[in-house]
Amino acid sequence: MVVLAASVLSKSGKVLVSRQFVDMTRIRIEGLLAAFPKLVGTGKQHTYVETENVRYVYQPIEALYLLLVTNKQSNILEDLETLRLLSKLVPEYCYSLDEDGICKTAFELIFAFDEVICLGHKENVTVAQVKQYCEMESHEEKLHKLVLQSKINETKDVMKRKASEIDKSKIDKNRGDKGGFMSMGSGRIETSFNDMSISSSGSGFGSGSGLGVTTDVDSFSTKP
Repeated sequence: MVVLAASVLSKSGKVLVSRQFVDMTRIRIEGLLAAFPKLVGTGKQHTYVETENVRYVYQPIEALYLLLVTNKQSNILEDLETLRLLSKLVPEYCYSLDEDGICKTAFELIFAFDEVICLGHKENVTVAQVKQYCEMESHEEKLHKLVLQSKINETKDVMKRKASEIDKSKIDKNRGDKGGFMSMGSGRIETSFNDMSISSSGSGFGSGSGLGVTTDVDSFSTKP
């Protein structure tokens, strides 16, 4: 059995999701999907319809068609089993079975299709296994994320320490500038005090001489 493509189409023939499992050109798959709506009405069976080269195995799902494009040499029973499994997976990932719901969960459907079909051949899996495989987390991925987060946190801590050191150096520099200004002012104050002491000592000598003169005047004033 070789599945060429698994697709979800609207009833009007619009392709919503298509996953190819073999090497084929875009023009060919678009031509095969475009021919399907015209063949649905002419098929005698309600589950598949054939052309000269391929077989369309399909199942209606509300307003959609779930479609498998296979070669004519594939086993129709296995094709139907694959189609049945995919029809169970689509409602598991789509919140609504319409065009909007399919388009919003297109990548989830593609990943689920890849777990069911590999290189055109069906894998021996169940719906629960497919969901588990799609949700499975890697231990190496978790470890890588933890290491990356620890590096980010360490970098943030280093940036915070550098910022605090820069702020502290700015504060110390401002304090040093203010201290130098005060020391210069105190030197001026001491100089002025020294000048005042010199002038006061000079006035002391002058007052001494003044006192001597006053004594002489008093002694003269006591004489007749």
